[in-house]
Amino acid sequence: MDKFVVQGGCRLTGEVPVSGAKNAAIAIIPAAILSDGVCRIENVPNITDVASITRILYDMGAGVRYLDKSTLEIDPRPVRTYIATEELARHMRGSYYLLGALLGRFHHAVVTMPGGCNLGVRPIDQHLKGFAALGAKHRLENGMVDVSADRLTGNNIYLDVVSVGATANIMLAAVKAEGTTVIENAAKEPHIVDLANFLNSMGADIRGAGTDVIKIYGVRRLSGTTYSIIPDPIEAGTYMVAAAATCGDVLVKNVIPKHLESISAKLEEMGVSVEEFDDSIRVKRSGKLNKCNIKTMPHPGFPTDMQPQMCVLLSLAQGTSIINESVWDNRFRYVDELKRMGAQISVDGKLAVVEGVDHLEGAPVKAPDLRAGAALVIAALCARGTSQIENIAQIERGYENIDEKIRRLGGDIRRVPIPQAQTAQAI
Repeated sequence: MDKFVVQGGCRLTGEVPVSGAKNAAIAIIPAAILSDGVCRIENVPNITDVASITRILYDMGAGVRYLDKSTLEIDPRPVRTYIATEELARHMRGSYYLLGALLGRFHHAVVTMPGGCNLGVRPIDQHLKGFAALGAKHRLENGMVDVSADRLTGNNIYLDVVSVGATANIMLAAVKAEGTTVIENAAKEPHIVDLANFLNSMGADIRGAGTDVIKIYGVRRLSGTTYSIIPDPIEAGTYMVAAAATCGDVLVKNVIPKHLESISAKLEEMGVSVEEFDDSIRVKRSGKLNKCNIKTMPHPGFPTDMQPQMCVLLSLAQGTSIINESVWDNRFRYVDELKRMGAQISVDGKLAVVEGVDHLEGAPVKAPDLRAGAALVIAALCARGTSQIENIAQIERGYENIDEKIRRLGGDIRRVPIPQAQTAQAI
């Protein structure tokens, strides 16, 4: 096991490339199961969640190989099982996309309940509601979800809450169903659009992705394809906030600026300069930070996955800021770690009140989840003194080579092995 050791006080400057979107990749890779040909997927991020979902497909019999570090080739034709490997699947939330993909191909799927970051209850009731509307029945046994159908038939499905996972899973199950499926109150996130575009490139007929009504006209077969995943807006946003927190000047490259509008707007409200180009964004800060309020919302609102990173920035702003977390129950678990570094934050349920301080102090901290881990890296970069960040495996689930990218921007961050005795004591 490793940890990050960060010496704070370095101003981040230069250029940083953004990798492919994690949330798109972990839905698109299972979607390849629906094809009757070889799928070549480009701009795949080199992160552990992708390694896990790819290994699951490999264990199920798919031909999987990397053509280069970011191009993945999947041949799903040898897959003969509808049961996903439990050990790997239970460690990541995106494993539930195997339900829709396997149901769409085999009319049967057996997958463990989703894992990933512990951000609160992760119900899949809307997923199962959608499958039932298509004609499937389900049962839960020993932590496994077993979904099956004699046939899948299109239907109208209204989601009780906006759910990215349910929207994607219903799309996967419905794409080869008989007739037309209409998803109302659908999620509009960029990676939903990316999944629809990937499926359409294989011959699917999906319309309306990116709006709250998605129509899926069932097709008989899907063919192989070559497709490039969108850039990761959360990774891009993380480096944008890191630039602002360190009084830096960073050009974030390989982005879609429209996907970052809610983040850019908040940074500008805080007094940070944000300049957009065709496929890059320059973030520069020279003065003090203004307070602001944030409420996380489904897209196009402010993304919950950027809330911890912005909390670090608000900790350094003048005055009092309020964060309203409307998506996850346990998203503020990182606050105690930030308080160890001198942040003044009080939490009441889904509301956090952030009193700006002059500076943060380096401290030993532990990443409770993926985005909180990224936030702690930002806090360490702008803090006085040295910080040690443990449990960095959480961070590497969603960030490709984060330490290397930060070093190229001038940050002082090192990966250091944790002594075995210390590891054993933690266990």
